[in-house]
Amino acid sequence: MATIYDFEAKRINGDLISLEEYKGKVIMIVNTASKCGFTPQYEQLQTLYERYKDEGFVILGFPCNQFMGQEPGDDMEIDSFCRLNYGVTFPMFAKVDVKGDHAHPIFQYLTAQAPGVLGSKGVKWNFTKFLINAQGEVVKRFSPQTKPFDIESEIKKLL
Repeated sequence: MATIYDFEAKRINGDLISLEEYKGKVIMIVNTASKCGFTPQYEQLQTLYERYKDEGFVILGFPCNQFMGQEPGDDMEIDSFCRLNYGVTFPMFAKVDVKGDHAHPIFQYLTAQAPGVLGSKGVKWNFTKFLINAQGEVVKRFSPQTKPFDIESEIKKLL
């Protein structure tokens, strides 16, 4: 059976990496956008990352422009926005599709492993969050409305 470690993705700087780089860590993967009502969640995401990164926790941000064009910038603009406005230091990746025929394989995997409400497979909006244990298995999916701090107890259980 596949794990998250079987996938590759392009970092926001263009470097292709294997997610095996995060083997043994608790991972939160989130699809992001700079012009969304949920964009302020970057602040809580960054706080959680700083709080638990030394214990083996990492957040992987995947910008996406599939929801009302709320991530229109290129990768360098997105990177700059995240660093300047929210102090983001967790790994950010190149803009991807998270739903539909061209969805990145990581999101095809995540949505198959952790379906949404009523078994729906697709990502419905920006800031959908997926929590992955240190064995690379998808544990849970969280809606965009779920604030990152509301997931903290789940993260602590997995660390």
